[in-house]
Amino acid sequence: MRVAVVDKALCRPSKCSLECVRFCPVNRSGSKCVWIDETEKKARISEELCVGCGICIKKCPYSAISIINLPEKLSKSLVHRYGPNAFELFRLPTPKEGRSLGILGSNGVGKSTSLKILAGVLKPNLGRFESPPDWDEIIDFFKGSELQPYFEKMANGRLRVSYKPQAVDSLRKYDLRVGEALQRADERNVSRELADYLNLSSLKDRLLKQLSGGELQKVAIAAALSKDADVYLLDEPSSYLDIRERLRVANLIKEQVRPGKYVIIVEHDLAVLDYVSDLVSIIYGEPGVYGIVGIVKGVRAGINSYIQGYIREENIRFREYPIEFHERPPPVEWPSESVLVKWGTIHKSLGEFTLRVEEGRVHRGEVVGVLGPNGIGKTTFVRILAGEIEPDEGWVERVQNVRLSYKPQFLGEVKFEGTVREFLRSSEVDTSSPTIQAELMKPLRVHSLLDHYMQDLSGGELQRVLIVAALGREADIYLLDEPMAYLDVEQRYAVAKVIKRLTAEKGVSTIVVEHDIVAIDFLAMTLMVFRGIPGKQGEASSPMDMRKGMNLFLKDMSLTFRRDPDTKRPRINKPGSWMDRYQKEVLKEYYYVVMQEKESENSQEK
Repeated sequence: MRVAVVDKALCRPSKCSLECVRFCPVNRSGSKCVWIDETEKKARISEELCVGCGICIKKCPYSAISIINLPEKLSKSLVHRYGPNAFELFRLPTPKEGRSLGILGSNGVGKSTSLKILAGVLKPNLGRFESPPDWDEIIDFFKGSELQPYFEKMANGRLRVSYKPQAVDSLRKYDLRVGEALQRADERNVSRELADYLNLSSLKDRLLKQLSGGELQKVAIAAALSKDADVYLLDEPSSYLDIRERLRVANLIKEQVRPGKYVIIVEHDLAVLDYVSDLVSIIYGEPGVYGIVGIVKGVRAGINSYIQGYIREENIRFREYPIEFHERPPPVEWPSESVLVKWGTIHKSLGEFTLRVEEGRVHRGEVVGVLGPNGIGKTTFVRILAGEIEPDEGWVERVQNVRLSYKPQFLGEVKFEGTVREFLRSSEVDTSSPTIQAELMKPLRVHSLLDHYMQDLSGGELQRVLIVAALGREADIYLLDEPMAYLDVEQRYAVAKVIKRLTAEKGVSTIVVEHDIVAIDFLAMTLMVFRGIPGKQGEASSPMDMRKGMNLFLKDMSLTFRRDPDTKRPRINKPGSWMDRYQKEVLKEYYYVVMQEKESENSQEK
């Protein structure tokens, strides 16, 4: 079975020489395999006539064509296709009553599409986009599976669904105040309780369009969970939130897991997904081309399969390499001559907020992770180092002629009319450099976006472009504010690898502000911990070794982590479990504990 997809955002027949049409060997033999659709003014490809030669892929000047060969047996499990030469989704995740199902996969392989279908927002067309099937045919398609009764209830209107979409920014279009929005959504008389738990009570009189991304996220979650529903679907609930808020939201989601209820979560933070899910379904494929839903597995086995890139039960290797975690090496002794920037005790006041940062220094070859809740001064400190704002007290001393490169936190701050290629060139990035292409653009999949317009990019695409713009400049210190936001697990791993490699090879310093503990664990060498009262007062430590820093941070949050014995990835212990109490009371260790998983799982149940 052959899948041919044309990216309509890239296909520009009016600006090219129609290479796909002219060079297609089937066309040259007299048949019509590739042509320009008169209605859409875009290229069309006949999958029945296509011989898979790949000539049109290579000849297209805008890299708008993808052609993939798939096993013929998959044609019987095609659930949805968006149109001719468009994305295809094979199979669906199977929700389980009384258990939470996590969905894991790369961006663009159908996670949100699956959620929309399970939410009833999108009706599956079984690949027949021109003559969509009715509900009887859809139910018959899933006959014999657990999805059959699920869609029967949906077709009969007996399935109440609450769906939190990925794009919470769309809430800003409603001219409502927070309190009014939550009251309208409330069907269980719990909106006040949820608002108190998520610290939204003080915002009840504020308009939705005035909220930050994190505040909008919490409003969307509170609205979704206040519905009296049979199915709760949450698409990326931890975006914009700090680790403390992520765990609070995770606990709320876990409370919805009870007999007769379905809970399904799409999440890229592995620690949160592991904590909130009972089961995991992996979706793999080619982003923007096709997605295949794997079988449902236990949460530990499912996440480990994803990390290893191999589903043993299906004998499918969907990634050539595993994502590797390592137990932390001993602290590095930095020579004094390797210091790039140092600072004295810093004080800074911004309105009612005050920040104090302990004296510290950053060295060549060092990746510093910065952890702390939102509104505690992390971005303010980064801007002080970048020279954007001056401290009220204290000093910052950089090596003479030191160059800085800064990636801002908020993507909306970037206003540029033009293509990605033009933006990178204006950011002093040499897009023609083989080194830039091999070490940055290809690992982060930015090379395929060069002809996209900046205003047309998704959040994840814009994030990757800004990371390339920051790391592609010649600099001595790189300051990256929340680079993992919007990225999937594989992209976060790719970004972390790039940061570690460039920092070591160039002998530069990189400071990374991030909320994803798994990502920080993978890339950071030292850690700065920010503590205090968000919005009022923040205190930051000097850079310290990872073990000491993580123990300090997690102790403040009363959380403990252990390492999976197979993949060495961090896993959150259930609060109050035997393992949690043992680490706190006996080991005095909140992080890096490795146990045999059988023993650990038994202790979690206890």
